[in-house]
Amino acid sequence: MANSNRGIVFVGPGKVTVENLDYPKLELPEQGGRKLQHGVILKTVATNICGSDQHMVRGRTTAPAGLTLGHEITGEVVEAGRDVEFVKPGDIVSVPFNIACGRCRNCKERHTGVCENVNPARAGAAYGYVDMGGWRGGQAEYVTVPYADFNALRLPPDRDAVMAKMRDLTMLSDIFPTGYHGAYTAGVTTGSTVYVAGAGPVGLACATACLLLGAAVVIVGDMNAERLAQARSFGCETIDLSAHGDVAEQIEQILGVPEVDAAIDCVGFEARGHGPEGSAGEQPATVLNSMMDITRAAGRLGIPGLYVTGDPGGVDEHAKTGQLGLRFGLGWAKSHVFTTGQCPVMRYNRQLMMAIMHDRVQIARNVNATVIPLDEAPGGYHAFDQGAARKYVIDPHGMLPAA
Repeated sequence: MANSNRGIVFVGPGKVTVENLDYPKLELPEQGGRKLQHGVILKTVATNICGSDQHMVRGRTTAPAGLTLGHEITGEVVEAGRDVEFVKPGDIVSVPFNIACGRCRNCKERHTGVCENVNPARAGAAYGYVDMGGWRGGQAEYVTVPYADFNALRLPPDRDAVMAKMRDLTMLSDIFPTGYHGAYTAGVTTGSTVYVAGAGPVGLACATACLLLGAAVVIVGDMNAERLAQARSFGCETIDLSAHGDVAEQIEQILGVPEVDAAIDCVGFEARGHGPEGSAGEQPATVLNSMMDITRAAGRLGIPGLYVTGDPGGVDEHAKTGQLGLRFGLGWAKSHVFTTGQCPVMRYNRQLMMAIMHDRVQIARNVNATVIPLDEAPGGYHAFDQGAARKYVIDPHGMLPAA
C-alpha cells in the first residue's frame, strides 16, 4: 500500500502548486479527528479542474491558503473502513462532489447538496472547497471519501470498458449532472427552445444535457469565440455577447421570436456586462436579469451557476455579501420558476453513466476534455483562467489511455 501522496494546493490569489501531502486516513483532522470507518481511500484515476475552483484561485472567496483543491473525483478503492459493507477494494467509483451522510432528512429526501451532518457551519459540504466542512480535496494521488456505501457510484465491472470511457465518466462527479440539473429544473423537454448562458465546461455540459433531453434548439451565449465554436461543434446555435448586448434581439434572429421556453445560468457571480461597452466590467446580476427578460411567461430558470455569500473581490459592498440588483418584479410578473443551489448529483449520475456506457452521449468530446498529468495542473489552471475552451482532466497516476 502506498504511504505517500501529492496534490494541488491553493497558495494564494492566482497561484496553485503541486505539494507533498499526508497520505489520507479514515479520519477528518479538520473536524477534530472525526473517525470515518464508513469511508474508503481512493487511488485517484481522474480528477478535474472546475470553474468553481477558479473562483477560489482568483481570490474571489475566503478560501484559506494551504487548501488542497478538487471536488471532481473518480478513483479506485484501495482501502475500506470497518463499516463499509458494499463498496470493495478494486471497485472504480465516481464520487459526487456533494458529501452526504445518507441519514439526515435532506439526504433521505434526495437533497444531498444540503446534507445536515457533514458540515458544522451550515448544510452542505464538498471536497476541497471553502466553507464546505473542511474536507480535503481530490486533486491528489489519493483521497478519502466518507459514507462510501451511500456516496460512491460503482462503475460497471468491465474495467476495460470503463477505462476506455474514463474521459466521459469523469464528468459524472460534477459538470454533467450539474448541467443536466440546470436543464431538467428549467423544464427542458422534447421540442424546447433553450438559452444557456455561458460556454464554459458547465455550460457546454448543460447544452449537451438539453440535447439529450430532446430540445429542438439550444442557444449558447458567451463572449469567448473559441468556446462558442466548441458549442457549435455539437449542434448548438450561438450568440456573441461581446459584439451585441441585446440578447432578446439575437434570439429573435435565430428563432423568429425574442424568447425561449427555458433558460439556464451557467455563469454565476462573476458575470460580466454584455455588449462592447459593458463587457469590460463585472455586472453580477446581468445574466439573471437577461434570463428573466428572454424566458417566456410561465417558463423556468435553472441556476446551477455559483453564487456566494462572501466575495472579497465584489464590485461593490452589496456584491461582496452576495446581494444582487435583480429585477425580481419582472420574474414575478411573468410567473417564472427559479431553481438554485448545488446540484444533488445522486439524482442523476447513475442514469447519465448508463447514457455514457451505451453511447447515447459524448460529453468528453463536447466539453473538449484534455488530459494532463498532475505536475501540469498549475499550467492547466492558468490556461483555463485565460479562457481555454477545454475541460482539464488530471491523471495523477498515468492510468488513462491515449486519446
